[in-house]
Amino acid sequence: MHLNKIFDLTGRIALVTGGGTGIGWQIALGLAENGAKVYITGRRQEVLEKSASTFAEGHTGNGSIIPLVMDVTDRSSIAAARDTFASKESRLHILVNNAGQTGPVSRWFEDPNAPERKDADTIGRALFEGESFESWGDLYKINTFSVFFVTTAFLGLLAAGTEESPSHTSAVINVTSVSGLMKLSQNHFAYNSAKAAASHLTKMMATEFALKKVPVRVCAVAPGVWESEMTFDSITDDLVDKVSKAVVPVPTRRSGKAEEIAGTVIYLASPAGCFTNGQEIVVDGGFLAVNPSTV
Repeated sequence: MHLNKIFDLTGRIALVTGGGTGIGWQIALGLAENGAKVYITGRRQEVLEKSASTFAEGHTGNGSIIPLVMDVTDRSSIAAARDTFASKESRLHILVNNAGQTGPVSRWFEDPNAPERKDADTIGRALFEGESFESWGDLYKINTFSVFFVTTAFLGLLAAGTEESPSHTSAVINVTSVSGLMKLSQNHFAYNSAKAAASHLTKMMATEFALKKVPVRVCAVAPGVWESEMTFDSITDDLVDKVSKAVVPVPTRRSGKAEEIAGTVIYLASPAGCFTNGQEIVVDGGFLAVNPSTV
């Protein structure tokens, strides 16, 4: 029951998509600081290498961070990254599907004085003409499709991780968003609906893997207002409402902290979380408690 046992990640091997910056980096750092060997992926090799070298210079523990280039929207890139990973590791214990983008945004939608909001016809035409099938498709590729394709590509390696240690099962942890659980568009219908799809995909994979006797748990973490490349590098308290675009302000009146998202992922990936499957944990400072949501 000691803290160092129930949350121990020593010797665990992890892979975090979009792990070089933002929330992905915070998660990767948390896993590595607590003993895991973490592969961070992304399309920009220089960003991955810079982050990995930063960790190596300031860390003295037994964890590590290794860059691995992978485009999560390209099946051939995913397969190549899996094969490169498999040439170095015989198993994977933790997969964090974090890569994501904001996609098409209709910024006028929240402005009551915008000419596009004159009436139903102008609203409809502005939305129809301002976005495209291509922009929606590109957004769904990275926010939803990638969760399916990366998970299935690495599923055999994840199962091998459980077989190595049956009492400490391997876990897939999808980073979704409160945006996929609320009934507001926040000016981006595509992003919110794609995150909602990722939330449901999480539950389907957890159920189907369990029924098919695949020994891999699947859960999700839904962050609220957070500093990232999709929002701001630094979110001061006065910017929280600008980011959230909520009906009621976030009760905590601040953005989330690195230890709060990393700690939630560590719980799900550690021995403490092995009885948790198919669940989505919301980490939002009370955001959904006071705003219209589906939960």
